[in-house]
Amino acid sequence: MADYQTLLVDNKDGVTTITLNRPEKRNAMSPQLHREMYDCLSNLRYDKETRVIIITGAGESFCAGQDLKQYFIEMDSQPDRVRDEVREKSRRWRNEILRKMPQPVIAKINGWVFGGGFTVVTGCDIAIAADDVQFGLSEVNFGHFPGGEVTIVLTEHLQPKHGLYYALTGKTMNAKEAERIGLITKAVPRADLDKEVMEIANNLKEKAPSALNAVKEAWYYTFYSNPEVAYELSNLISDKAKLAIGGRPGLQQFARKEYRPGLGANKWEEKKE
Repeated sequence: MADYQTLLVDNKDGVTTITLNRPEKRNAMSPQLHREMYDCLSNLRYDKETRVIIITGAGESFCAGQDLKQYFIEMDSQPDRVRDEVREKSRRWRNEILRKMPQPVIAKINGWVFGGGFTVVTGCDIAIAADDVQFGLSEVNFGHFPGGEVTIVLTEHLQPKHGLYYALTGKTMNAKEAERIGLITKAVPRADLDKEVMEIANNLKEKAPSALNAVKEAWYYTFYSNPEVAYELSNLISDKAKLAIGGRPGLQQFARKEYRPGLGANKWEEKKE
């Protein structure tokens, strides 16, 4: 794995943790961070040693959105093609690549989440936050609005009355409220955050990778497609999953009353080409 200026990447026992590492800026996203996240995720999707991915933040924040000051410093002198490249990578890693990663991705939300940081949370499959974390869409307080990908993902994940309330008022919410309205999966006491996330990661490690990938593909294709297309795609995904492990051994075992819950991923042999 490459050395990054704005990220820390660590793999231990099949779990790769990506830490947004700009604590002095509350891990606000700079053009360099966007480039590096795009590169990092693009490489990890093919990494056989990575079974689960965790994304978290260094210091006291998870992600404070876009670092607009740094963006203008880095981009003002650049030609249009460079600015277009950064905008495209910024959009794709948060709103496309995360969803299409074959591995499950967990957001471990350790601190403040503002503005564009919401898109990192919603891009992950599972989001666990310390219960004292604050979330905020403060753009309206500065005469602006949650632009770009933020409004898109909020309309996908939240009921209008919830999303509009926070976007219009600029008020913050705590993690318990974020859980209640469906922005995150679960809020836990801060002392339990690491344990909770690792328990989930270890659970996922025990599943067949092809099955996890199939779940993600079917879920997201169904969410973003009309019912007829989603049904056809689900059948195609099922066929692909069967090919990956040479049939449906789990279902066959279940039918023969041989299946035992907890059959780990290490018990599955992916079919070799």
